[in-house]
Amino acid sequence: MAERDRPHILVPRPPVSESFTSSGSGGSSDDGPFKGDRGGHGRRLKRELEEALVPEVNDPDEHLGTYIVFRSFPGLELVLKSLDPQGGGEQPELVAVSEELTSTGTIQLATVYIPDGKKGYFFDRLDKYVATANLDKAKNGPLIEGIQSIQRATIRELWTDRRSLFPSEDGRRSWWEVWLRKRDGEGLTRFISYAEEHGYSTSPHYLGFGDRTIILLHASTDELAQMFNSMDDIAELRRPHDVASVLTQMPAIEQSAWADDLLARLNPADADSPVVCVVDTGVQEGHPLLVDSISKDDVHVADALWPRRPVYGHGTEMAGLALFGDLQEVLTVGTDVHLLHRLESVKFLPDSGTNERDLYGAITARSVDRPEIQAPDRPRVFMLAVTVPQPQRDDSDTPAENVEDGKPTSWSATIDALSYGRGIDDTDFRFTYLDRDQLAKPRLFVVSAGNIRDIQPADGPLDRSDTEPVEDPAQAWNVLTVGAYTDKDDMSGALPIFDGYVPLAQRGQLSPASRTSVTFDRQKWPFKPDVVAEGGNVAASPSRTGVDTPESLAVLTTRLQQPGQGVFTTTRDTSAATAQVAAIAADVMATYPELRPETVRALVVHSAEWTPAMLAEIDLAPNRTEKVSRLRRYGMGVPSVDRALRSATDALTLISEAQIHPFDRVGSSNSGRACEMNLHALPWPKTELQALGDINVKMRVTLSYFIEPNPSSRGWTGRYAYPSHGLRFAVRRPAEGVDDFRKRINKKARVEGETRLKLSGDSEKRWLFGTNQQQSAGSLHTDIWVGPAAELANKEAVAVYPVAGWWKDRSAYDQSKSGVHYSLVVGIESPTVEVDFWTPVAQQVAPEIVIET
Repeated sequence: MAERDRPHILVPRPPVSESFTSSGSGGSSDDGPFKGDRGGHGRRLKRELEEALVPEVNDPDEHLGTYIVFRSFPGLELVLKSLDPQGGGEQPELVAVSEELTSTGTIQLATVYIPDGKKGYFFDRLDKYVATANLDKAKNGPLIEGIQSIQRATIRELWTDRRSLFPSEDGRRSWWEVWLRKRDGEGLTRFISYAEEHGYSTSPHYLGFGDRTIILLHASTDELAQMFNSMDDIAELRRPHDVASVLTQMPAIEQSAWADDLLARLNPADADSPVVCVVDTGVQEGHPLLVDSISKDDVHVADALWPRRPVYGHGTEMAGLALFGDLQEVLTVGTDVHLLHRLESVKFLPDSGTNERDLYGAITARSVDRPEIQAPDRPRVFMLAVTVPQPQRDDSDTPAENVEDGKPTSWSATIDALSYGRGIDDTDFRFTYLDRDQLAKPRLFVVSAGNIRDIQPADGPLDRSDTEPVEDPAQAWNVLTVGAYTDKDDMSGALPIFDGYVPLAQRGQLSPASRTSVTFDRQKWPFKPDVVAEGGNVAASPSRTGVDTPESLAVLTTRLQQPGQGVFTTTRDTSAATAQVAAIAADVMATYPELRPETVRALVVHSAEWTPAMLAEIDLAPNRTEKVSRLRRYGMGVPSVDRALRSATDALTLISEAQIHPFDRVGSSNSGRACEMNLHALPWPKTELQALGDINVKMRVTLSYFIEPNPSSRGWTGRYAYPSHGLRFAVRRPAEGVDDFRKRINKKARVEGETRLKLSGDSEKRWLFGTNQQQSAGSLHTDIWVGPAAELANKEAVAVYPVAGWWKDRSAYDQSKSGVHYSLVVGIESPTVEVDFWTPVAQQVAPEIVIET
């Protein structure tokens, strides 16, 4: 492999847009016809609806409607779109969707608020169904025949977290995360007034999020039930999330002489350079290795009443890694160190206890707001190594509960919204509103996957990691989620007390503490982590009764200095890995200042490679489905700052930043349709590839964009899908012309009655993951193609096209007209033969668009 000494090439030619309709065949139901008595079924449901709508005794005058829960038959899904009509004026509103696991299958529960003036909506559909029950297709059949029963809703039906986590009914008060409807703008006022009148505590801060306002309430189950019966504002209930930070305080050998040597070789970045903003426990800006890279003006606190000085060391430890990477490498290299980025700090966690019972989404938004007010135009990477512990799983013999690993929370959705570019309005200190009317300003977040905290020597490290899902907010779609691997397996430098200890993870494998997304529903939620970085190892005692981390298996970093203490300490796990990846992202920003955050994320992921140990696991996978499971363990591997920043003559990286309009609609229709497809004709080393003939080369494609989240749990499909839109890529096959490629992807590229040309799928089989990954959930899609160079010579055309999202069915919120940005990164490498791909491509593009560094 040639030296990486060439800049990446920015493609100057914008893609060609064309009107688009997906070539997919569309879905069809596999459910058979309704086998019961249609007429009797419809009449029974009508009676149940009538009974559910009867006002309760002492029903307060404030009620303007009724909450009704529709239950599906086991194993069937309700037609949620029909339960939530969109039209002028007040309509029935789907407020929450949850699931219940029974012995006969999973039952879906949809809670709908029915205004008093709209009770006829469902009665009309039931009457028409009964009247046509004897026909082959009864009217409203898909809606009515999926409903098993109808009843008045209670607060249990508004609970959308794991059902076993529903607070006890023993009269004790607990904290609830309450999602309020925004029906007239006064719901929050009514809610707080009621709580104050009855002596219930609420969080001091509230989060405004689209058509929902989120607040915490301290009340018993009965008290919340009375509150629910007294107002029409509650839409959804969830479990609040307690934040736990990893406050490592590993002992360190004083190495002041080493620090002085590094300072003599250190060249800090300029004051206007990009920064890693460490959102943690605070950073000691006076630390001798940090002082020249962080200004006192760039040390912030989320709460103005908190002191800026840190008490705990975790934030300072993360700062050292976010600035230098693993300090052991920097200290031992012996050459000058030229830093490309600087640091900022926001104290996100209090010095004593935990944050008040509050919404961590709101605290995160305020943490973002502080440095942006101080330096609004500064390029920055937000680094967050704080996660919420997963609830303990039930190890009993009872059937497993549907945990919904990967489901968004108010915190992860807030970070997705901030990444997308939502504005922050916290002019009222108590209320943080994520404003979607402001011009979007995308942000890059690098977030830790979370740690397994009770590692046991008998655990199979990979087996344990595969069953422990990433922790909130690492499931966020737009963030760069980082897990941990380790190359540290040498016990020779450990203290004598560790004699006989054996490292749990082999070199190049996942760190024992790292979490994964193997348990996620891969049809709904993205693969996480995106990448992994060094997070140290864990060693088992000789008796296999305990584990510990000798300093030789940990990562060296800066220490929060106390009188008489040294400047270094060690840390480990996914927080350490996250800080190192944030440093790479900031260096990309410094090297290519014109690139968007979506592109920076793409380049970091695009630079990642699997270690030999990881690659062996991927190669052993019997099929692509299992390969994707490995992807959900390792992400795309270990990122490299060299690969992220530079191309080589035989390892070319092309970058295309573009815009697409996902949806449009006819007239004032609320239902949208796909709008356009972009066709990228990339500058390509065709002659050089053809000359290599049958020699294998590698192409890698990474598509990165940010979605606008819809966090309310209302089914995660249709108009209440989590992502605003999705994008996918397709690459021209060697045997097809560009027009045939267009026709394969886009129905509108065909003449009336024309079907697409069927081609051999051999080329498609050369993708490592194929459609299992290219079409999967998420806002980042990447895959690797390996095959003969002569085949790759004809694959210069890449299509990017939209797939469904909630914008499509909600015209009032759809921002497609403004267009959405995305980044396409394509790499070509020749691993075995020396060849120059970079120069001929650079000659094809105008000199001024080759990124100079």
